Formats: sequence, C-alpha cells, structure tokens
Amino acid sequence: MCGVDREREKGVCLCGAEPIVNRAALHFYEEPPVSGTRGSGTIFFGGCVMRCEYCQNYAISRKPSGKSYTPKELSDLYKMLEDLGAHNINFVSPTPWTDAIISSFKFYRPSVPVVWNTSGYELPETIERLSEYVDVWLPDFKYSDEALGRKLSGRKDYPDTAFKAVALMRSLVKDEYDDGIMKKGLIVRHLVLPGFIQNSFGVLDAVLAAAGSETVVSVMSQFTPTPGSPTITRKLKPIEYKAVVRYAEKCGFVNAFIQEADSADSAYIPPFEI
Repeated sequence: MCGVDREREKGVCLCGAEPIVNRAALHFYEEPPVSGTRGSGTIFFGGCVMRCEYCQNYAISRKPSGKSYTPKELSDLYKMLEDLGAHNINFVSPTPWTDAIISSFKFYRPSVPVVWNTSGYELPETIERLSEYVDVWLPDFKYSDEALGRKLSGRKDYPDTAFKAVALMRSLVKDEYDDGIMKKGLIVRHLVLPGFIQNSFGVLDAVLAAAGSETVVSVMSQFTPTPGSPTITRKLKPIEYKAVVRYAEKCGFVNAFIQEADSADSAYIPPFEI
C-alpha cells in the first residue's frame, strides 16, 4: 500500500523487484506439527512489512541483502528442501514477495504442504489470492493495543488488520493432521512482551473472537532483547508468562503450545546469509 514501483526503488518493506532469500534449510524450532521429526523446509526472506524494534531477525528484516532469486529459482529451492525430507515448505516473512511466490508455483507446485509464516499484518485481498496455494497459515498476532503497535512496530492499525486476517484464514481452512503433522490449518502465534501482559490478554481475547477456542494458539516466551530495542531491555519474567498462559486457559483454548523459559536465547536464531 506504500504505492512504490519496486522495479525502480525499494518500498517501505525495504524490498526491490526480486525476492531476497537469506536462508533455505530444514528448521527444527517451529511448533511440533510444523517441524515434526524431519524439519520444516524454511525459506527466510529479507525485508518485512513491519518495523518491530525487537525483531530477532533484524539482520535480514532491516537489511535485505541476501541472494536474489527469480520465481524459477525459488521453485528449485522447494525441490531441494523436499529432497532433504522437509515436512512442508515454510515461507518466513514472505508478504513483500507474494507475486513472485505465486509465479514460482507455475514452475513447480510443492508436493508437501505450503506454510505462510507471517506477521499477521496481511490484507484480505492478499490472503484470498493465496488461498488456493497455502495449506497452513502461521500468523503472528502481536498487538491488541493500537498505541503499542504504533510504538514498537510503527503500525497503529495492526490490531484491526490482524483480526481481519486471522478471521479470514480461519474461514478458509479447517485443521487436518497426518501422524501429528499439520497438513492444513491455522496456528496463531503470540509473543508475550515483557511488561505488556495486558496486551497479551487482549490478543487472546481477539483470537478467541476471530477464530474460536479450538484454534491452535502458540503462546511464546522467547522474547530476546536485541540491540535495536530501546523500549524493552529485559527478558520475560516467569510470573508474567504464567499469567498469560493462565489467561489462555481461562479463555477456553483447548489447543495451545507453550514454551520453556530457556527458549529466550539468541542461540535459536538461525545463521543467515547476508
């Protein structure tokens, strides 16, 4: 929506015309129905539609400087990851490259599920376009507080945008599993931010309203302070995380993933090619 011709200049997402890929490999640190035993075939793209000051992937979201790929070259990555045994093809921060990804499916359509791993800041039109290609929606729902979304991510309209996106994703697909691996469905992630658990309570209320209590939620404790995060400079306290988990139970969510405290470690940030 920034209106930039990315053939000529970079958009607000810091992206130009061709997709930038900073990593394509098996990844074992997603939710169990995504990573499984063989790993998720993740493709980490450079650039982002958000401006989260605490981004763990800031090295590539703020400076998309990896290798450029044509749609045909992207399709070759899908084959490579499938040959490695990937349970799925997992597009991480793919929104700026929607057109190229759709074009890549003309060359090769993955034989495993396609995962759209996104910030949740998605237009309904984009979701509708992707609906015939995406099997598993894996959005964040970061904020219920407009002011917080503006302060930490530069997006004051985030709560309403994410609510509409999650509601639409839920309406498009029902959860299906095969031997514990999600083949179709929706998993909504929420990263609990230190000092802002009221925001988390509001997010869980919003997810409940948008997608229902049977929707899988992933309540994440892995916040790790980054050099670019002046607002939040500490890790999450166990008492904060427990309060949010208890609230998820109170909301009636019957399918939820929680994390151990030691997940808040930079060791879980994968090595990127930059």
